[in-house]
Amino acid sequence: MSPAALTGSELAERLTQITGAGVTEVQPAGAQHQWSHYRVTLADSRLVFAKAARTDLGGVFEAEARGLRWLAEAHAVPVPEVLGWDGATLAVAWLPEQPPDQHAAEQFGRDLAVLHAAGAERFGTPWPGFIASLPLGDRTGDAPTLGAAGSWANWYGSKRLLPYLRRAADTGALTTADTRLVEQVVDRLPGLAGPPEPPSRLHGDCWSGNVLWSGGRGSLIDPAAQGGHRETDLAMLALFGAPYLDRIVGAYTDVAPLAAGWRDRVPLHQLHPLLVHACLFGSGYAEAVRQAAHAALAAG
Repeated sequence: MSPAALTGSELAERLTQITGAGVTEVQPAGAQHQWSHYRVTLADSRLVFAKAARTDLGGVFEAEARGLRWLAEAHAVPVPEVLGWDGATLAVAWLPEQPPDQHAAEQFGRDLAVLHAAGAERFGTPWPGFIASLPLGDRTGDAPTLGAAGSWANWYGSKRLLPYLRRAADTGALTTADTRLVEQVVDRLPGLAGPPEPPSRLHGDCWSGNVLWSGGRGSLIDPAAQGGHRETDLAMLALFGAPYLDRIVGAYTDVAPLAAGWRDRVPLHQLHPLLVHACLFGSGYAEAVRQAAHAALAAG
């Protein structure tokens, strides 16, 4: 069921409060999860992309806004400017889209490598984070500050796989056999994770739909920004098929070579987003979860 859209006057009042500018035009632009999307023209002629819900979402939009600004601090991949937010509204600069080409894809690969190299203080989110509408559940002190041996594997299992596995099982999206299979992956994570690396600065939900091509570059939108393993963003790009993926990866590795065996670890890194999809959309993702788990185990 689509969320109930706000009237133009309701949204205009909110946006005036959070941006400090009047609104001259509001156009609906779709809906997702618990909120609606809008294309808005401000009185000062700026174009805005706005998300708005009927009720306070408990930090979802704050996490997105803080994530965008945190990614922007790396001066690497372009992100839309955050213009303001409250508990039920987010406003960012509108980015005009254009079809990608191989040159834009290669630039995106180089930019993504620079973003990852900016690093993070620890694995997890520096604030209460979300992926889509689901809480990420990180808390200060949950994870080590450095990429010590085994630390990413422990964090990934305890903070990214098991919570969503339990949630998906509780809703009936996954069977008992599915649960046991993923638990096998968690048990073997230290041997599956590859060489230890320090926390990278990740988009965190880097599927192709969250890469917006504009001005000859790939920009990142809708982040679940966090410190994590850099192979995760690359695996997410492959999950649903990014355009010119080979060009993106090739340019990335020219700047920041990946550890041996990284291709074999792609299913391991895809397991978390697939569990998220099972939580959000149900048992239709169970087979993809099973395939990723089997592939992750086979690679080890």
